[in-house]
Amino acid sequence: MCEKSADRSQDRTTSLLTIPNILCFIRLIGSPALLWVAWQQDQMLFLWTFLGLFLTDWFDGKLAILLNQKSVYGAVLDSFADVSLYASAILGLGWLKWETFQQEVFWITLGVSSYFLTCTVGLIKYGRIPSYHTRAAKICWMLAGLAIVSLLMNWPIWLSRLVIIGIIYTNLEAVAMTIVLPEWTNDLRTLAAAIRMKRKMDAKNKTKFHAD
Repeated sequence: MCEKSADRSQDRTTSLLTIPNILCFIRLIGSPALLWVAWQQDQMLFLWTFLGLFLTDWFDGKLAILLNQKSVYGAVLDSFADVSLYASAILGLGWLKWETFQQEVFWITLGVSSYFLTCTVGLIKYGRIPSYHTRAAKICWMLAGLAIVSLLMNWPIWLSRLVIIGIIYTNLEAVAMTIVLPEWTNDLRTLAAAIRMKRKMDAKNKTKFHAD
């Protein structure tokens, strides 16, 4: 019996140490390095460090599908790694581009607040943070990286504001999905998919009720 428990423990450890999860760990642990680089006022190193960590976000999703290594744990880890990266990037931008940061504080606050709203609704309903990885979220995370680069490179400010509007939409969609779904679910593409899942759950429960 002890040997079986040990085998199960070993299988679980092996399943956690997948290539996509390792990339997420790199992003999660490496993100605070952005704060140190920003403190050193090295803008180019900050840019290249961010881009390196940003690429792990792109590769981990692709590899998870290609290697058939998608998991609930991986989805949650990916979400935390993303939050770590963008939180560090925003704080780092505050140090490197303080004047620009002050001008855009209203927009940045809107975007961050919409994310906290998503987390709050999820925690209230499920006791955990949502991790839907919607199609809109995937697009917005990529555009958010472009917005950070644009601020560092002094590109037109409207680009970052447009991205924040997209982020707010994405987070509001996640809030609506949480309201619709009766239980925590990961990796749903759209609100429409959440509604279809809810209908299937209702139909299944109704059939079960009549059978009883």
